Amino acid sequence: MVKVLKNLKVLDMGTFITGPAAGMLLADLGADVTKIENPKGGDPFRAFKGGFYSPHFQTYNRNKKSITLNTKDEADLATLDRLVAEADVFIQNFRPGVAERLGIDVERLQAINPRLVYCSISGFGSSGPDRDRPAFDTVAQAASGFLRLLLNPENPRVVGPALADSVTGFYAAYGILGALFERNQTGKGRHVEVSMLEAMCHFNLDDFTHFLSADQVMTPYSRPHVSQSYVFECQDGLWLALHMSSPTKFWEGLAAAVEKPDMFSDPRFADRDARIANYEEVVKFLAPIFKSRPLDDWRQVLDQNEVPHSPVYTSREVLETDQVKHLELQVEAEHAEMGKFRSIRSPVSFDGKRSLDIVPPPVLGEHNDEIKD
Repeated sequence: MVKVLKNLKVLDMGTFITGPAAGMLLADLGADVTKIENPKGGDPFRAFKGGFYSPHFQTYNRNKKSITLNTKDEADLATLDRLVAEADVFIQNFRPGVAERLGIDVERLQAINPRLVYCSISGFGSSGPDRDRPAFDTVAQAASGFLRLLLNPENPRVVGPALADSVTGFYAAYGILGALFERNQTGKGRHVEVSMLEAMCHFNLDDFTHFLSADQVMTPYSRPHVSQSYVFECQDGLWLALHMSSPTKFWEGLAAAVEKPDMFSDPRFADRDARIANYEEVVKFLAPIFKSRPLDDWRQVLDQNEVPHSPVYTSREVLETDQVKHLELQVEAEHAEMGKFRSIRSPVSFDGKRSLDIVPPPVLGEHNDEIKD
């Protein structure tokens, strides 16, 4: 692991995804991250599939240590205070008001350590009419206008991974790094705040920009139409994605690949604006063509004509591709108690060096003896 954040001490008191994701991103860069958990069961994500080492928990807690503290206990609170005095960053994602009840609010902790960068993550922010509303991933996606862009209007179903949770964790880490950079100049910490609502509104920036600059409310099909993105089923039932974008050469390559060199004489295909306006007609024209041959045949001919494409892979298939193997994206390590841990490495390389070393997620309280005593 390339440890660009070596010697940075982080206390991660987050649960579920947003807080732990922020801590993991810092840990992936080499920070010394200690996860502080409730002695009674720890992070609730531990038990999402039985036991206390669920795949959900593993996803966001690698490269960390774990200790158990109950801050309502005087001795444990004193231990926390000792750790805070030596820490650089503190992360929590409790609902507003909970940190104060637990004795871990920003005022108290920064009084102990004025250099502390304190990050609090919430659903809707620390003030305002929605301050106390519970928020989870789907709620944040919907409240920010993002979920609407993923729903099939004819069969609305929540789809995809926990984007709002993960994205909020990214923004939290981004804010923390900014505050740390400033601290190098001022010697003083900051209170970094990010809510899931704010994070997802910013992540959904293109939607808001179209509305604010052109009074255009985007739909689930707006971006695919403009970007000329398609998914087609092949003869063998496998799926192929195309992203044709703007350059004319991509469409010329596609015309050659599907053996329809005269397709541009059709007004529906005449230029980019025509293809956008007639998107559904373009789909109807191309769908039966792609259905006529198996996926591997199409991959070969599309490669020959430099058409931007990819099979629609499962996670298993992704890990079997030559490029992913070349990039060494899958990493693994052995946990003394839980056995082999496998994951995807950090995507960031420094000076050509990939972060191939990884520490498995800790079991509950694994580092109590090392850190608390």
